[in-house]
Amino acid sequence: MKTDTVQIPAILGGKVSVTLDHETSNKWPNLSHRDEEAVLQIMRDGNISTHPVIRQLEKAYADFTGQTYALAHNNGTSALLAAFYSIGLQAGDEVLVPSATFWASVLPMTWIGAVPVFCESEKERMGIDPVDMEKKITDKTKAIVVVHLWGLPSKMTEIFAIAEKYNLRIVEDASHAHGATWRGRPCGSLGDVSVFSMQGDKLAPAGEGGVFLCNEYEYYEKAICLGDITRIIELQTPARRFAATSFGIKTRIAPISAAIGLNQLRQLKEHNTIRSKNLLFLSEKLESLGFHTFLPPDHIERVYFEYLIRYDEEKTGLPRDILLQALLKEGCQVALPRYPLLHQQPFFTEGVFSQFLRLPTGEHVPSYGNCSLPFTESANNSLLKLPSFPNQDNGILDQYAEAFEKVIGHASEINEKCNAQ
Repeated sequence: MKTDTVQIPAILGGKVSVTLDHETSNKWPNLSHRDEEAVLQIMRDGNISTHPVIRQLEKAYADFTGQTYALAHNNGTSALLAAFYSIGLQAGDEVLVPSATFWASVLPMTWIGAVPVFCESEKERMGIDPVDMEKKITDKTKAIVVVHLWGLPSKMTEIFAIAEKYNLRIVEDASHAHGATWRGRPCGSLGDVSVFSMQGDKLAPAGEGGVFLCNEYEYYEKAICLGDITRIIELQTPARRFAATSFGIKTRIAPISAAIGLNQLRQLKEHNTIRSKNLLFLSEKLESLGFHTFLPPDHIERVYFEYLIRYDEEKTGLPRDILLQALLKEGCQVALPRYPLLHQQPFFTEGVFSQFLRLPTGEHVPSYGNCSLPFTESANNSLLKLPSFPNQDNGILDQYAEAFEKVIGHASEINEKCNAQ
């Protein structure tokens, strides 16, 4: 890429930078003949409900994370429900949670009466902020939800210390973090209970699917009783008496999804390597232009479920809306973060959540109408989402770098034109 002369941006009448095919660069998931053959094998076997591939998937995830027990679910949401149930949460118990996450990291707990307490995100990685978290602990606090947002592990040193100090359980939502590590430990092994999603755009997709992981048999047994009636008969504890009924729901994964998920997990390292190579290249270019790309510290290996960057108007010289407009004119696929902040959603602000809590009579019902997370709200407004470029680079990364360079290099002229309109 030439850098000696900054070309005219498209928004000022110049040529569009990004002309290569986004569909080729961003196609995901990458399903091959191996995935097709795995699905066909299930169909040929004829067992499309309880096929052995489910246990093969569970063993693969247990081996992948080093956890003792794994239980596959029909999606990550039901696996999170199992996680909240398994650690013994009761109606009225409080759980410290991030707001900047997908809704499934939080909402399932309301079905068992647990109360989310929203905490700020921290600046470096946008995970739950340990400092704000500790301020919000009460005698009702029982657990912490940790989400490794976009594939970037949270501040686990501080979180572990707080959990130990206050005797809190950690529910780890590793749905974005297949293959990420913290101090050499794989994400998916950092909670008392941990969960992966295998939804179609995840790093190891199955179409739909989830995995519950733990080291404590008690948690595993509770998860089985909640959602997998076929396993209860195998238990060697008094819980076996529930084999005829389970606890009222069924969340077992379908074998066809399990077959795809198993095959995709086997290809995870190869797929992650391509994403990381592409996005580290692009990050180097964008960092030099004043953007923060959430590069990890040395003790962390991050992965790239999604690629978000933080802009600073003082460094870029452009307000976000104008920056976004100029990059779109260059042919970039750039957007605002796709997860709205949970504490601002009607489910909480309008009190709908209280229908699910079923708190004892006289128990205080929390109100989220005045919930304010100033840093999280401000930080979320400074983020831009770019493609995660999961395939081999065809030259489009250079075109993206050129587009950003053109726009930032002509920030004052772009501002002048847009403000005059």
